[in-house]
Amino acid sequence: MARKVFFSFHYQRDLWRVNVVRNSGVIDGVAAAGFHDASLWEETERKGDDAIKRLINNRLDGTTVTIVLIGAETFDQKYVTYEIEKSIACGNGLLGIYINNIKDKDGRIDPPGQVPTALSKAGAPIYTWEYGKLGQWVESAYKTVNPEEVNRWHT
Repeated sequence: MARKVFFSFHYQRDLWRVNVVRNSGVIDGVAAAGFHDASLWEETERKGDDAIKRLINNRLDGTTVTIVLIGAETFDQKYVTYEIEKSIACGNGLLGIYINNIKDKDGRIDPPGQVPTALSKAGAPIYTWEYGKLGQWVESAYKTVNPEEVNRWHT
């Protein structure tokens, strides 16, 4: 079953890599939440911290799984931490994926980044990007926080 997914990532540095993941054919574009529009992000950023948090909250609404895409500089991004904490509060399934091995628009890869502290504390599984695995990882994260749905089908 398709899950509505929220992507958390370092916007300025990793948008290209994020779009590789997003466009992998597993997650419907209209169902994916997060910041994928440069003008929307930049306009909201000019309005300040509260506006960004409102936008994050609105984009998280109705999602069931949050994917933290871990690039070289994701570790200390304050909005990534906020998105993880809000995702936990919303009851979303949670997972992290290293995206440093995905080439950027200039064909370069990055060194692996650190896992954000909030993601580590949550005990979320961490994967390295591998084409074809995203759907399986999303479903597993969803079932971790919704075990009753798994049991309903197997009783």
